[in-house]
Amino acid sequence: MSTAGRAPRGADIKVATLRDGSRDGRLIIVSRDLKRAAQVPHIATTLQAALDDWERAAPRLAEAFEQLQRDNNRSAFPFEARKALAPLPRAYQWADGSSYVNHVELVRKARGAEMPASFWSDPLMYQGGSDDFLGPMEEALFVSEDHGIDLEAEVAVITDDVPMGVTPEQAREHIRLLMLVNDWSL
Repeated sequence: MSTAGRAPRGADIKVATLRDGSRDGRLIIVSRDLKRAAQVPHIATTLQAALDDWERAAPRLAEAFEQLQRDNNRSAFPFEARKALAPLPRAYQWADGSSYVNHVELVRKARGAEMPASFWSDPLMYQGGSDDFLGPMEEALFVSEDHGIDLEAEVAVITDDVPMGVTPEQAREHIRLLMLVNDWSL
């Protein structure tokens, strides 16, 4: 539904993407209580555009967010989650790290595959499809629940371009936003 992020000045912000008929929707800021929102086309039209110019966009988003909190935005409107797309409807990459080994074991068992012993000590990571994320109130359609659907609640970490080989401390500097994500496996 919304994304919480930390702008360079240290302000927490909430953003969302409204459905507008395009693939990427329209970026908005959302109040802390998720009741009001405001458009920010003067800052960025989409979340991807804001991420691509984060150093300029983040402080301006934080300022607009604070104005919304103070009720100083005359163009604010009621926020309706059912009108939202996923905050980032499609992404350049979706790399999923699995820290729940019992889930990995369940998925492999469903495929008739043995679980290597190394999975209990080495993190599992895979690249998933990132071309179409569902919004917070959209139905997830499946052909049949007989396929053994497994739901995972996950935390998504949105980064800018992270150079290969950086330390965890250096990688932390590339985090832009955090989101909650539902992930299904068949």
